Amino acid sequence: MLTVISIVQSPNPILNQVCDPCDLGDKSLKKLAKQMAKAMYKNDGCGLAAPQLGVAKRLVVIDCDQEEGEQNPIVLVNPVLVDTQGDPVVAGEGCLSCPGITVPIARPPFARVRYFDLDGEEWEIEGDDLLGRCLQHELDHLDGITMFERCDPMARIEALRDYEIALAAGARPGETSLEARVR
Repeated sequence: MLTVISIVQSPNPILNQVCDPCDLGDKSLKKLAKQMAKAMYKNDGCGLAAPQLGVAKRLVVIDCDQEEGEQNPIVLVNPVLVDTQGDPVVAGEGCLSCPGITVPIARPPFARVRYFDLDGEEWEIEGDDLLGRCLQHELDHLDGITMFERCDPMARIEALRDYEIALAAGARPGETSLEARVR
């Protein structure tokens, strides 16, 4: 049975660290990917990067199509953002490492990413809307960029204040607002 590792929360320094490439022959990546997927689903996330579990490796797990309880995570080893398209769209983003808040972030709606799977085979994934945003968000984590660095300066000040309030109120990963705590 896999144990669920705790989600690393901001301001942990690992979240601002550029991650090391994975060795494609590293057999421990499969176990780590399973732990990441388990943690992502347990916390109602649609993406999780290895540094969010305290591992500074270029590994991401994504599942933006969780309908009717189906779980089909896509594991991206050493992903690289190949292309983005479209005028940036501002939308609220949550992050399992920054619970209790949603931050307005401008991103192009479309993203294409090249990556390897756990068997060392090269693939590309592309998506727009939620998948495009999620791909960009998770790859940011691999480069040490959190949503606080990605938003505009005024939104950053507000987000950091809101985050302090959320943490003081006991926000947990998967919560994107404090409203759930009030009910």
